[in-house]
Formats: sequence, C-alpha cells, structure tokens
Amino acid sequence: MSQADTPTFSVSELNRRARLMLERDFGDCWVEGELSNVARPASGHVYFTLKDERAQLKCALFRNRGRFVSTPLNDGDRVRLRGKVSIFEPRGDYQMIVEAVQPTGQGELLAAFERLKHQLGAQGVFANARPLPCPPRHLLVLTSPSGAAIRDVLAVLAVRWPLSRVSVLPVPVQGREAAPAMIRALALANREPHFDPARDAILVTRGGGSLEDLWAFNDEHLARAIFHSRLPVLSAVGHETDVTLADFAADGRAPTPSAAAERLVPDQTALRQRLDSALARLTRVQRGRLDAETQRLDHLRARLRHPGERLAQQRTHLGQLEGRLQRAIKARLLEARTRERHAGARLHAFDPRKQLDGARQRLAQVDSRLTAALPRQLAEQRQRLSSLARELQAVSPLSVLGRGYAILADEEGRVIRRSQDTQPGQQLTARLGEGRLKVEVKRRFKATPHRAPSAGHQNESD
Repeated sequence: MSQADTPTFSVSELNRRARLMLERDFGDCWVEGELSNVARPASGHVYFTLKDERAQLKCALFRNRGRFVSTPLNDGDRVRLRGKVSIFEPRGDYQMIVEAVQPTGQGELLAAFERLKHQLGAQGVFANARPLPCPPRHLLVLTSPSGAAIRDVLAVLAVRWPLSRVSVLPVPVQGREAAPAMIRALALANREPHFDPARDAILVTRGGGSLEDLWAFNDEHLARAIFHSRLPVLSAVGHETDVTLADFAADGRAPTPSAAAERLVPDQTALRQRLDSALARLTRVQRGRLDAETQRLDHLRARLRHPGERLAQQRTHLGQLEGRLQRAIKARLLEARTRERHAGARLHAFDPRKQLDGARQRLAQVDSRLTAALPRQLAEQRQRLSSLARELQAVSPLSVLGRGYAILADEEGRVIRRSQDTQPGQQLTARLGEGRLKVEVKRRFKATPHRAPSAGHQNESD
C-alpha cells in the first residue's frame, strides 16, 4: 500500500477507535493487584493505580458506582476489580473503568512495613523524643536539592526566620540508592564536632508520593541511623496521611515539609508584634513611673523646710511639753496629798482600839439582856410543857384504860377491833390500866347496829 493510500487519522479519531477496540475486545474482566495513589477529589469519584511487581494500571471508580462499593480503598490493599478497559480520549490515558471491588488481603509492601515497624518498636528504635532547638543555630536538611520539599522549607524559613543558617545535604529520596545515601549523610553530619545537639538539628524531608515512592524512608538501616543520631532529627516525609519508619525513629514528626519549617523556627511577624506590644507596655510603665516619681518629688519639695525653722518648731514644741509636764506633776502631787488625808481620816475612824472598846460595850449589853431573859424563858417553856403534857394525857389511851377499859391484841400484837377478827379458843392479850391479862375466846357475839349490846340480848354466831 502506498503512502497515499494509508489513512491519516486525527488524534481524537485515533483515541476514539482505540477505545472502541479495547472495549469491544476485552469487555468486562477481572484484574487483581495492589492499590496505590488512592485519590478522592471533591467530585466524589475515586482514582487510583492498580499494580503488581512489573506493571501499573490506572483505574477510575465513578461516583454512581462507588456508592455500591463497601470495600474501603487504601494504599497497600490488595483487591480484585471488575470493569472495562478503556481510554480516556482527551488525554489518551489507558485506564480501567471499575464496576466492582473485592478485597483479597493486605498488600505485600504494607505487610512488610507492619512487620518491620513491630520489630523496631520492640527493640526500642522508636524511643527518641529529644527536644528540638527553636530556632536551631544550624539546620541540616537531608533531601533532594531539586525537589519541591527544599523549596517549601526555604520559602517558609525566609518568611518566618531569615536569620536561619541552612545547609542542604543533597541525597536521593527515591529508589534503591536513597536509603544508603541518607545513612551516609547522617553519619557525615554527626561526625562534625562543631555541631551541638542542644543548638543544631537535622531535617529529613521529601514531598508526597505513593507507598513505593516513599519506601526508602521505611528502610530498617535508615531508621536505626536516625535513632543513633547524635543530633536531634525531625522527619517530614510526604503528606499528612503518609507515615514512614523514619517518622517513628526521629525525635519529632511534621506532616509536611512546610509544617516542619514552621515547627523549627519562630514567626518573626509574631515576634515583632510581641516585641512591639512589650515595648508599648514598657513605655507606658516608664511614663507612669516617671510621673509618679515626679509627683513624689514635688511632695517632698513642698515638705522640705529650713533646718532653723525646724529647730524653732521643735523648741516651741519642747516648751509646750515642758509646761504640760510641770502642770501634770503639780496635779499628781495635789491628788496624792488629798488621797493621803482621806486615807488618814479613814484609818483614824477605823482604829482597832476604838472598835475593841465598842465591841466590849456591846458584849456587856448582850450579856445583861441574856441574864435577864433566861429565867423568863425557862418559866415560859415549863408552862408550855405542862400544857402539852395535859393535852397528851387527855388523848392518851392509858387514861382510857384507867377508867376500866381494856385493849385486846392477838399473839402477833394486832389490836382486835371486831369480834369477827377472832376465833373461839384463840389466845388474846388484854392490856388494862395496870397490868396485862391472858384470855381465851369462848364465844363470838355480833353487835347490834343501833344499841349497845347487853348480856341478855347477844346472839351466838358460832
């Protein structure tokens, strides 16, 4: 076929025919591999790369199909995808439009990362937590000299703290030679004797990337070298969601290179504002102190007097005090003499000899009254006693017994008042006006209610 007979296609026509051919020949198919570079833009679609040991395949999971997928899509996961192989015509990108996702297990790289993380953690490699100097006297940056990370770090340092001294140790940050190169750079920095761990620091950093791109920072020997570093190390690898073994082994971790620079140096704008605020406060305090001292000086100047005037005032005051003292002494002497006269008069009035004479006179008077009253009191008491004896004799039962009556009592000494209180044959004691009798009950008679019992009208009860 001649060149004139060969058809000429436009780019869009060629991409369209290639897409139709791929979609017609392959149709739906299943592909298995490991996820990487998973991205979720605001549109709701999910874009990622499916890879194995030798190749990669770009994939797209659109929003209308993604809502039916419950499997979480994370870097390092191993999955099976069902979809169509196609071409995105505007860019000519070969890709797979995903329809379904099935998990098949954790990715090999992620599994190796977890195993090594557990091993180094158990050995204490992640125990560093030394304070980082802020700002460091000398900052050593281990990164690629042409990467975006060093540009971000230098830009932040220039804005926040232009006085920073920065030395870049150029090393590869991706690939097989990256880890050994960073280990050698760390050893070189730690061998320099003029670096002080209290004032100097090392920053290990690079920009974002896939798990494979960041794999050099998961090297076991690099993690151990960071752990044994004499200078404190700050790690800032990838984006905020990226985590490497270098982050764990370092003394501190920053989510991004820019954040690492912000952590290492203060903000000069904020410091200037604080300095201006402190200067304004100092000025106000100084002005207030100066005003107060000026006012105090004015008061002292107003109070200041000539020494002669002060002495004259003191002489006048002393004369006044002397006059008051003389008057007080005279008043006290007069008061003391008055008290002395009063005390003498009271002492004379209460002379013990006069009190003794008075007591003797009162005693003689009382004795004479007692001698005169004693016979009269005895006669009155004898008369009262006779009267009481007559009254007692009048009511005494012995006087009744003297008229011929008797008091009967049983053997226990109880007085017999009724005939019912005795029994025939009972022994009683009869007390007479003179002497006692022992009697025996022969019969009992009941007394009539209204007349005294007589011998001819008593009834026998027993």
